[in-house]
Amino acid sequence: MARKQKTADDFMHHLFVHMNDVDHFVIYSGLTLKQFISSVDPIPNLLLLKHGYDDGSFNMHTQFDFVSIDELSKFVKKMDDTDGDLCWIDFASEKNVNQLTAIEQAELLYMSHKKEPIHSPFYTKLQNRYVYYSSENDKLTKVYYRYLNDSEYLISNLFNLLIKEKEGNGSFWRRKSKETIPALDPVVLKAYRPFVKEGALLSLYKMEKQNNSYGVEIRTLSDYDYPDEVWDDLDVILKQNYDELIKIT
Repeated sequence: MARKQKTADDFMHHLFVHMNDVDHFVIYSGLTLKQFISSVDPIPNLLLLKHGYDDGSFNMHTQFDFVSIDELSKFVKKMDDTDGDLCWIDFASEKNVNQLTAIEQAELLYMSHKKEPIHSPFYTKLQNRYVYYSSENDKLTKVYYRYLNDSEYLISNLFNLLIKEKEGNGSFWRRKSKETIPALDPVVLKAYRPFVKEGALLSLYKMEKQNNSYGVEIRTLSDYDYPDEVWDDLDVILKQNYDELIKIT
């Protein structure tokens, strides 16, 4: 019997990833703000460079709004449902924000407008690990990483959270202990970086005939310059054979 062709709905999640390892940024489509914040190491504070958030604190020196770690969950909950563009940079201490020069503040404004830095997107004074930009209209998220390995860390954590949710939906007797829930290792995922440097679709699903196993199909999509086009062609893309399969057991 021929194997049944999977449709988009047969998968748990699709994530488009395109990495630029020279300039240290990654473009995603299929990633929400909530998923990002939940999948990276704890972020201390956010300096809001472009946003529609009304409940932030105000920094007099830079005239930027900011969100402290205590208000982060409130910010994520509200902004995860908005349609506007969002740009922020994390920072360690407001005291250091107050030391930013006029030139550095201008660079931040330029970055929020052009979605790219004039020089480096990383500031010694801010001690930032990320610069985050998202556009609902373009269906993309662009993140500059101080440490590029954080991208694999993000993706593996995101998929592992989805797997945990899936495994937790069974009956009391079927729920798995933490030791038996499959997990994707970011070190394993890094081995597939050549695909995401070309632009690739990562599709997570539960493997039917292998108990307690999941798979990530990787399809190279080097012809797609705009991530939103991927979703228009998703059914056609999924009919193509995958380039690689990561088994999660």
